[in-house]
Amino acid sequence: MTLGASVLTSQLSLRQPVRKAAQGLLLAGLLLTLLGCASGLQASPHDPLEPFNRGVFRLNDTLDAALVKPVATLYRDRTPTRVRQGIGNVFGNLEDVWSAVNSALQLNGRALTNSVTRVVINTVMGVGGVVDVASEMDIERHTKDFGHTLGFWGVPPGPYIMLPILGPSTLRDTVALPLDWQGDLVRQFPYVPVRNAATVLRGVDTRSSLLKATTMLEEVALDRYTFTRDAFLQRRRNDIFDGNPPEEESSALPEVPDMKAQP
Repeated sequence: MTLGASVLTSQLSLRQPVRKAAQGLLLAGLLLTLLGCASGLQASPHDPLEPFNRGVFRLNDTLDAALVKPVATLYRDRTPTRVRQGIGNVFGNLEDVWSAVNSALQLNGRALTNSVTRVVINTVMGVGGVVDVASEMDIERHTKDFGHTLGFWGVPPGPYIMLPILGPSTLRDTVALPLDWQGDLVRQFPYVPVRNAATVLRGVDTRSSLLKATTMLEEVALDRYTFTRDAFLQRRRNDIFDGNPPEEESSALPEVPDMKAQP
């Protein structure tokens, strides 16, 4: 567990980000207070800021249609599938490091062991993570972030929030973002041009993997905002409880079809 210890030591030096997260919570609370008057009378109990969120959704949609989606489509069409898979695998390998840290914070020994094992195998045998050897060996991936950790320890999700550019979130996950950014190894690259290029490439690669899903959404959803919100909240809740969420009462989220991303 030498690697695991080193990962934990390097990633848990988060005093400053914790302070920022606390400040973020206060600011978020103030924001919710100020925006409370903008809530619709018929708003979903999960989405009291729906009028505000819909405005941000339209902004994101416009930006996506004008820039992000065309670039992602060009990337998908011009980049060989194996190259795109390799790029996605590298970013996934880096993400597994932060997942290992959050698994440790959740006292989840199985997920921690799997994540550390995946990083070691994919880094050594998978040529720096280009090849996902660990998945071929049936070593399960556990994707966990700090919002997931807060949820594990009982912090409620709070209201649904649509963030500019970043997309769907909750108050809890938004407050956790500073620590997630601190634990994001791509953001820790010391050379700024490389860091920026890697961040853009990751975003384009992620968007390209969602092209089929978003096309289907545009075809079948009468209200894309509502469908996106309900699908996100349902999937996020399922992730927080590791696939075993307790039943909700009358405010249960509606069932939505599963549209997995295609490479």
